[in-house]
Amino acid sequence: MQGWVHYFRRAVAKHVFRKVDDLVWTRLVRLLRARHRWNWRDIRRRLAMPTGRWLPIAADGIEVRRISAIPIIRYRYRGNKIPNPWVPETV
Repeated sequence: MQGWVHYFRRAVAKHVFRKVDDLVWTRLVRLLRARHRWNWRDIRRRLAMPTGRWLPIAADGIEVRRISAIPIIRYRYRGNKIPNPWVPETV
C-alpha cells in the first residue's frame, strides 16, 4: 500500500486515500472482532485512548500507517522552461 500511495501522491488523491484508510481500518477492526470475539466496547477499550482518540493498530513492531497523512505534493508549473521540439522557442 505504501508504494501505491507514493506513486499516486502527485495526483489529487487525498479523498481516495481517506476512503482507502477507512476501508482498511474497518476491515482490520472486523477481523479483530471475529478473531478475538470482542464486542464494540472491547474494541474501544483496547484501541482508543481515554480521550476518545483512536490508537494506531500495531502488532510485533508493524504499525498500520494512515495513508491519508502523507502529503500530496503537486508538480510545480515550469511554463516554457521545459524544452519542447514542437513549439519554437521565443526569444
